[in-house]
Amino acid sequence: MAIFQITRDTPLPADEAWRRLTTWERHGDVAPLTRITVRTPPPTHVGTVFVARSALGPVGFDDVMEVVEWCPPDGTAPGRLRLEKRGTFVTGWAEIEVYPAADRGSAVVWREDLRVRWLPALCDGVLSSVARRMFGRAADRLIAAGPAPR
Repeated sequence: MAIFQITRDTPLPADEAWRRLTTWERHGDVAPLTRITVRTPPPTHVGTVFVARSALGPVGFDDVMEVVEWCPPDGTAPGRLRLEKRGTFVTGWAEIEVYPAADRGSAVVWREDLRVRWLPALCDGVLSSVARRMFGRAADRLIAAGPAPR
C-alpha cells in the first residue's frame, strides 16, 4: 500500500477551498488523461459515487470512488470527507480535511492509501512518491482555479 499525505495552506476561506476540492468533475481538468463522471445526483453526500476514467486511446481503467464520510466545514469546525476506492484496478481510500485558519484562509490535508492491483509491494515507495507529486499538483490547481460552481 502506498500511503502519502499532502498539506497545503491557502488564503481561501475553508468553505471555498472545500467547494473547489469537492466539485468532482473539476478533478478531470487537473488530472492528465482523466475524465470524471458522477453517477449519483447532486449534491454530494454519503453514498455519492463517481468514476475517474484514465485512458490513453483504448487503453485505460476506471477508478470508482464512493463518499463514505461527508462533513463540510462549518464556521470554525473543519470539514472532512473520506472516499473508498472501489475499482477493480485501483483500490484504497482518500481523506481530505479542510481546517479554517485562526487568522485567515485555511489549511488542506489530503491523505491517501493508493493500491494498484498486481503491483508488488516492492513498488509502494515509488508509487507513493509519484502519487504525492501528481496529487499535490492536482490539489494546487484545484485550489488556485476560479470559483467553484455553487
